[in-house]
Amino acid sequence: DSFLLPKIIKLYKLEGYEINKIKSHERGRNLVYNCEQKDEDAKIIRISYRNDRSRADLLGELEYIRYLSQHGGHVSNVVDSLNGNLLEELSHNQHTFFVCLFEQAKGKRMVDHGYKYREGTPITEYYHNCGKVLGRLHQLSKDYNPVHRRYSIFDHYNNAYIEKVVPDSLPLLKEKLRQLLKTLEKLDIDRLSYGMVHFDYNDGNYMIDLETGDITVYDFDNSCYCWYMFDIASLWISGTGWIQREQKSEKRREFMNYYFKIAMEGYRSETNIEDSMLEQLPLFIQLTVMENIMDSFENMTNNAQNPECDNCLSYCIKLMEEDISYLGFFHEIYSTKHPFMYEKRNI
Repeated sequence: DSFLLPKIIKLYKLEGYEINKIKSHERGRNLVYNCEQKDEDAKIIRISYRNDRSRADLLGELEYIRYLSQHGGHVSNVVDSLNGNLLEELSHNQHTFFVCLFEQAKGKRMVDHGYKYREGTPITEYYHNCGKVLGRLHQLSKDYNPVHRRYSIFDHYNNAYIEKVVPDSLPLLKEKLRQLLKTLEKLDIDRLSYGMVHFDYNDGNYMIDLETGDITVYDFDNSCYCWYMFDIASLWISGTGWIQREQKSEKRREFMNYYFKIAMEGYRSETNIEDSMLEQLPLFIQLTVMENIMDSFENMTNNAQNPECDNCLSYCIKLMEEDISYLGFFHEIYSTKHPFMYEKRNI
């Protein structure tokens, strides 16, 4: 901090701003700071310090965000440095740090507002807007021609990665993951169904303006080329939180059909998705399970002599090994007392 922040303040003319570090989540890959100053729009500093992403990869993300912002996408835009750059590179003790600055999205996250929506406004507006904002991003992606191209889903998720990350003690899981990849490889890849996606679209990654209901999306750190259905699967998953304590599975299913219908009406008000792709929703929900599993293993910090999957990872493995669809939300595996959790297992 003592080395980087003074340089960053000069690079982005942030003198006079109150700068505070934001606590990162468990799997965070960046240092993030909130910058506030009276009568000025707040900003967000992001410092990338891990060597798993190249300069070109980061530029691919930032150029995409800038494109979305310039064409009416509801996103937290990138702010140029005084040098006119989207991305700045700083070195210290033979280590490279990549720095960028974002406008802070207006509003609050749902979790910070107690999952209460705008007073006097039906929650269905929120469901609709979640789909509408996502649909707008996907429509813009269909005409996006990058300078720095981001990686594709298969660059990251492939058999070699499965072998590297998933323990040999889980052979059935490995086989199921390989089968999932084979199924995906058979799907059509075309401009209308496949392009740049957010890849982490959920209420932790957008703000809601509680005066207007407008949603502003941020954190494109995982954005990549994939089927738009992946984000739509994430949109479906976001609905489970509203009904996860309901005891009767048929009532959970009834609500999810209702929620998803409204969200997709919002989505289709901005772009189209073929019914044949929507029918693949269970497949792409399973792909989100795979992403969770792979990310968990990659970031696992359990004792190497006695590694143990936590309850959430154990649940995901169970879903994958037994081909349980829709996150098990309508299956006997699901517990309203401990949603999306299963007994821990050693690996």
